Amino acid sequence: MTSAKRVTALTLIVLLVALVVIFILENNQPAALTFLGWSTPQLPIAIYVVLALLLGWGAGPVMSLVIGKGVRRRGKRRDGLKD
Repeated sequence: MTSAKRVTALTLIVLLVALVVIFILENNQPAALTFLGWSTPQLPIAIYVVLALLLGWGAGPVMSLVIGKGVRRRGKRRDGLKD
């Protein structure tokens, strides 16, 4: 990796971290969520948003793995039928 790419990557990471910190500092109003009778304690809005972001980041790769296994499994069955 060239030094220009490293500097660009580091700059983007620092900018992203700064934006996340600013977002958290700006969204510190407490809120409680209620869904189907279940309610959460009052926490800053930023915590709920960041948790939703992290859950989404985690769910994407998991769903990719599950769907990918199904596609590969179906492909193997089709290959087996051709022989």
